[in-house]
Amino acid sequence: MLNFVLCDDNLDLLNSLSKMLETIFKKHSYKANISFSSSNVQDVLDFIDNNKVDVLFLDINLDSKITGLNVADIVRKKNKNIYIIFTTAHIEYVMVAYKYKTFDFLAKPITLPRLEDTINRLFEDINGLPKQYIKIDNKNTIVDGNSIKYIKKDGMKLVFHSKNKIYETYNSFNKIKDSLSNNFIRCHKSYIVNINLIENVDPVVNTISFSDGSTCDIGPKYKNNLMEVLEKYGNIG
Repeated sequence: MLNFVLCDDNLDLLNSLSKMLETIFKKHSYKANISFSSSNVQDVLDFIDNNKVDVLFLDINLDSKITGLNVADIVRKKNKNIYIIFTTAHIEYVMVAYKYKTFDFLAKPITLPRLEDTINRLFEDINGLPKQYIKIDNKNTIVDGNSIKYIKKDGMKLVFHSKNKIYETYNSFNKIKDSLSNNFIRCHKSYIVNINLIENVDPVVNTISFSDGSTCDIGPKYKNNLMEVLEKYGNIG
């Protein structure tokens, strides 16, 4: 059982966050509970000192003599293992917040889908599961890797073609590849494909097609490796 602690000076936001977390826990059958929730910083610190706490949701702009960053500094000096997730309406704090080994940073107002992505990734990290969620840019845009059909290099940009949406970001294949699970294979100098979502491969015209009719190309340099991988995992033939 993971124990969550929430700290925010806005009681309405605390209640809203608690309800969303409980909804996510129930939906995914996560063994987790909200052990403590308070707008009082000292009460939160006292609770952490005397109880097992696994995850701390912490507002940066607390109506207190100390900020959420100060609280994180205090907590981190005593406990290196707590997952700290910051919340704030001020995006300029992002880079400073990561100084405290922050797991994630949620901009207010927090939405249920964004929070759910974070909690899913947190449990994957704790359980040592394969990478599923991919951080595609410096703005903490998180995409479910299972929904990505392929990634296309377009000049200095990467274009992520998912089942329901297209995401664009300035990045490179080399930087993004470490975030990808093994089902993503380079199939062209300008494409990385999710082999789990391939509908058909035409080795004559060198194209890959997906269930929605979209396609991407196969490059000669990458064709043999791609075909070997597909044959090995039973995606073709």
